[in-house]
Amino acid sequence: MSTFNKHAVVSAALLCLGTAPVHAADIQDPIVEVAPFSGWYLRGDIGMSNQQFDKLDYVGFADPAYHTWFNDGEFDAGITGQVGVGYQFNDWLRADVTAQYRGKTEFSALDFYDTDGDLSTTDDAATNEYHAKKSEWLFLANAYADLGTYAGFTPYVGAGIGASRNTISGFVDNNIITGGGGWAGSDSQWELAWALHAGVGIKATDRMTIDLGYSYVDLGDGQTANASNFISSQTRPDPEPFKFKDITSHDFKVGVRYAF
Repeated sequence: MSTFNKHAVVSAALLCLGTAPVHAADIQDPIVEVAPFSGWYLRGDIGMSNQQFDKLDYVGFADPAYHTWFNDGEFDAGITGQVGVGYQFNDWLRADVTAQYRGKTEFSALDFYDTDGDLSTTDDAATNEYHAKKSEWLFLANAYADLGTYAGFTPYVGAGIGASRNTISGFVDNNIITGGGGWAGSDSQWELAWALHAGVGIKATDRMTIDLGYSYVDLGDGQTANASNFISSQTRPDPEPFKFKDITSHDFKVGVRYAF
């Protein structure tokens, strides 16, 4: 072999040895992926409430021999609006705090009473039609468990606890038969509140999730100011408020969660 050919072979071998580690390093470098979770998010929701309560309570309803109900009362459905801020801890756990306004809803009820104590006759009987409006401000701290993602859908369950400021307004008591009745001013009170949640998050973009949710909410009690009769001479000597006991609601809402 000529001297030129020997130098060519040695040079080629050295060049291959020099480049081999570079290629090996390129092959062995791991691919690092950033997890698509963890971080702050904002949320906003609108929805509808479907409300119930245990009973309307008043000092004059104490004796069932004098008083009963034709319709013990119901609330119309109402609109809810909510905003909040939260944090996604990992794929499975997140938490947020929310402020919700629950719009005014109409209340109506109809009772029957007989002052002689005999409800089987109508010789001394009359009825009262009750009407009022109710609204709330609801503040909750919530925690959720995300139950895995399937084709972009993430079902979840959760619970929350906080406080509700319940307002009863526009309360009137119309007694058409006797031409009497009464009214009560508005009143607001803070009550312990809690909620159970369930729903599904639908991934819209890397940052935005559509939230379709249901909540069972316990809002506590509500009450009016002290009641008075329309005819001042018939006003009760010891005025009392009308009390709405154990207000609850089945809420359905749609919203957006946007990650920072």
